[in-house]
Amino acid sequence: MLIEFSVSNFRSFREKQTFSMVAAPRLKKRENTFKPVIKGEKLPDLLKVAAIYGPNASGKSNLIKALDVVREVASRQPSAQPIPLPVSPFRFDAQLVNQPSRIELHFVYAEMRYQFELSLTQNRIAEERLTSFPNGKESLLYERKHETSGDIYHFGKLLEGGADLHELWKKLTGPQVLFIAQAAANSSEDLTQLRNPFIWLKAGFMVFLSGSMMALTEISQIRAESDISFTKELSRFLQDVDTPITDIRFEKAEPDSWNLLQSPGTKPKSKTVLTHRTALGEAEFNLQDESEGTKNLIGFYLPWNLHSETKLVTQSTALIVDELDSSLHPEIVASLVAKHIKSDLPAQLIFTTHDTHLMDTKLLRRDQFWLTERDANGATQLRSIHDFEGREGEDLEKRYYEGRYRALPVLRKR
Repeated sequence: MLIEFSVSNFRSFREKQTFSMVAAPRLKKRENTFKPVIKGEKLPDLLKVAAIYGPNASGKSNLIKALDVVREVASRQPSAQPIPLPVSPFRFDAQLVNQPSRIELHFVYAEMRYQFELSLTQNRIAEERLTSFPNGKESLLYERKHETSGDIYHFGKLLEGGADLHELWKKLTGPQVLFIAQAAANSSEDLTQLRNPFIWLKAGFMVFLSGSMMALTEISQIRAESDISFTKELSRFLQDVDTPITDIRFEKAEPDSWNLLQSPGTKPKSKTVLTHRTALGEAEFNLQDESEGTKNLIGFYLPWNLHSETKLVTQSTALIVDELDSSLHPEIVASLVAKHIKSDLPAQLIFTTHDTHLMDTKLLRRDQFWLTERDANGATQLRSIHDFEGREGEDLEKRYYEGRYRALPVLRKR
């Protein structure tokens, strides 16, 4: 589970900005929080949900992209041809243009707290550091820094594997891949000191950027075609969010003569057929004839389902969605947030949105709303509404539009 993360010199982020899922003390709605399970250490409660608001181009999406950088770099395999790493520095400051972007994550996995620090340019990993906190005591696992002479490593005294294996991991680590990735891939399963945190960095959180819904819809179709239980759950989900769809089935598509001539070995795709029931009776529609809203719902259900599966959630997952309101109606978003809060699973939902409906639903606490805005230098500033003066229970939406929390677009009249 995510405790907090920080980012600097990345896209619109100049100086270090920190996003935290640590719950503020003495606020009500304790059901919106959960207690992280950690061996020998007691941490503050963590939030189940956080919503990020702000004007267009204020940095909301860049915050989500920073997390996606970690996931993408953790998934990288060594390559003979260098491929630029997915970072871009803050361009308005000439002193930072040639400096690394920096991302720092604090998280819990398998009842252990970790701190992972990563600095990187498009060309290489500049710095990589992992610390664990057994029984609350800080313990360096490894540190890697790039210098003119090459990568310099320092290993913690208690790091598993031994000197020979550590040397092997170093030799296998190229300039654009993580040391922890090579260590996890080239060690036995009983060496968990690096394997466990790597599992979380690679798969402990799911990031869905704006514009990914079409691909998710296609993947959801493939999953439904091969998994009857998933199909039934998807159908139930569509009914719960007030669509008239009562059944989903698949038909073998007739082979297209032209396509067969072009690709003789290609099998025709199945057609997804959805049954609608109204007061006048039933009718069937092919998926391509459905509204974009229905397609978005089918796409969104895939990560929502994965996020809600107990076998994954017990490993402390976080679902992170950019522009959730562009895919789902505000009432549906509110319903999903409410379901997530009511569940007993220690999972987290983080999303960006422009819709302020949630501010007025009394579902979330003050510390669950985050705001982004650009300063005079074009740099993103990140704050929680809880950082502003105010009392619990006040009308957050009204105060937001009054400009009490800033983070509103400034419109010029011409």
